[in-house]
Amino acid sequence: MKHQDTAQEIIKAVGGTNNINSVYHCVTRLRFDLKDNEKVDNGSLKKLDKVMGTNISGDQFQVIIGNDVAKVFDAMVRENPAIQQTTEKKEPKSDKKQNVVLKIFETIAGVFAPMLPAITAAGMLKGLLALFVSVGWMSAGTDTYRILSAIGDGVFHYLPLLIAVSAARKFGSNPFVAIALGTALMYPDMTALLSSGESVGFLGIPVTAVSYASSVIPILLAVWLMSYVEKWVDRIIPAALKLLLVPLITLLVMVPVTLIAIGPLGTFVGSGLSGGINWLLNEGGLIAGIVLGGAMALIIMTGMHYALVPIILSNIATLGFDKFLPLTFISNMGQAGATLGVFFRAKDKKLKTVALSTSFTALMGVTEPAMYGVNMKYKKPFAAAMIGSAVGGGFALAFGAKAYVLAGNGGLPGLPSLIGQTFWYSFGGMILAFIVGAIMSTIFGIKEEEGDAEALAQFSPGASTAAAAKVVSNDATTVNVDDMGDPTPTSDAVAVAPMTGKSIPLKEVNDPTFGDELMGKGVAFVPTVGELVSPVTGTIMNVFKTKHAIVVRSDNGMELLIHVGINTVKLRGQYFDAHVATGARVQAGDKLLTFELAEIAKEYDITTAMVVTNTADYKQVLPVKLGEITMGEDVLKAEI
Repeated sequence: MKHQDTAQEIIKAVGGTNNINSVYHCVTRLRFDLKDNEKVDNGSLKKLDKVMGTNISGDQFQVIIGNDVAKVFDAMVRENPAIQQTTEKKEPKSDKKQNVVLKIFETIAGVFAPMLPAITAAGMLKGLLALFVSVGWMSAGTDTYRILSAIGDGVFHYLPLLIAVSAARKFGSNPFVAIALGTALMYPDMTALLSSGESVGFLGIPVTAVSYASSVIPILLAVWLMSYVEKWVDRIIPAALKLLLVPLITLLVMVPVTLIAIGPLGTFVGSGLSGGINWLLNEGGLIAGIVLGGAMALIIMTGMHYALVPIILSNIATLGFDKFLPLTFISNMGQAGATLGVFFRAKDKKLKTVALSTSFTALMGVTEPAMYGVNMKYKKPFAAAMIGSAVGGGFALAFGAKAYVLAGNGGLPGLPSLIGQTFWYSFGGMILAFIVGAIMSTIFGIKEEEGDAEALAQFSPGASTAAAAKVVSNDATTVNVDDMGDPTPTSDAVAVAPMTGKSIPLKEVNDPTFGDELMGKGVAFVPTVGELVSPVTGTIMNVFKTKHAIVVRSDNGMELLIHVGINTVKLRGQYFDAHVATGARVQAGDKLLTFELAEIAKEYDITTAMVVTNTADYKQVLPVKLGEITMGEDVLKAEI
């Protein structure tokens, strides 16, 4: 699928352009502010080739793309100018009520995410220069070094200007006026005045001496306040004078206010936050490393790490190092190791391939495929990754591991950012996280049948039941369904009720995989007896290892999936007994399963779906009878 096609499908699945307040992207994710998250069609999103998964952080809806996220985003805004406008100009206000702390985190993320390419490029170059000097490949006094150093240092020295542009776009103000505000603060004569050591005043009001180079919080607060001043001035100035007076008055108000109040306040707040977190990292040592290292994956999932970017940048600018960054490397190694453990334990060849490839991408610093595609899906590997990260984090902080530049990549390519006196402690923590994560994941193992629901969701109406059966089956005794062929239906087909109870429309099933007819059309049942019989005469294509579902193909080509209950795969076969095996011949009415209805109903919705998975082979598939029904009555008809 082309990037523009993917972009259009994503827009459609999130409720269309009218449901999008704004969207931007980070390194691997599209981050949407939607009017109504309930309008999202998660099933459709997860079926797209380039979508690795979805996540909700606060009210922000995230679509995980991976390395192609920038290309998909570019296609999205190119084909939909209205979306481009919301990312660069004023964001429509949402009616949603949101936690204030989460709103602050998301605002900071929205400001810093567009800047990351420049910051990470400069950081990587600084790391490489440190490496070249340390191994003797370059001298710090050469012209070449000074020019390359200017490329790396320039971004961080003039960081307030980058923040001014991004914050202006985020807060809906003029980015060029915001830049003018930043340049006034960093003008050489202003810098000399504030660093002279003598008292400075503006109209008799004292101005606190603050250095704005490489600062973060002061300009962020200043542009936020400027957005309100600019809008207020714009409302009171006549249209003919707006172009001249709105920027002029805004700057005349904001530059002095920033120098007198916001700059010192921002510096105080930034220093306080940095001091508190640095105190924890410095004094917490081993314990802080274990707690933060183990929780790092959760911090990243919620997007809270973006709120720490200003503190990280401030630390590097003022102290020359940061202790939080090594933990992000360590967390990535824990995810990579845990996924490698899945590779060792998995029996399914496709899963082994996915686990090995995503382990490698995690080593390279891109963890979403490993985290969302494997570790979280099977749960135990995710726990193993957190344990590995906790061990590695404890080791690293116990020895005071530091990062010296912000390289932007938390994998092996980003190692130059760790080069310095504590490099081997950071690297040792990474190795420990990887090894412990792999060992724990191998010990914990996985329940491959937990992927049944996800595997089913990959098949749209018309997909072969034989293919579905092959994917979801993990039983070594299962016959090769490919040998059974995949015939085109030869005539109309009728299925009888496989259980006694009440038949209901499939759309009433409280599971989008079935209720939205993603697997095909059919009918559902609310059973009153814990017995399932064959609805057709034909062949059993697959008895799921967990016994909660069966696939059967009739002799005239109708393919049926019967799934007892919602999420009953989690029972792992408890309360179910199978009376047939894969490959068996059955007559309509033959007993297939028995199950303890009352026990299952205590924990799960017992509604049972019967779906014609090759619906596309028929003109229509219709229920024959809805309401009270007895096992063996005609209930579903498929017409060619």
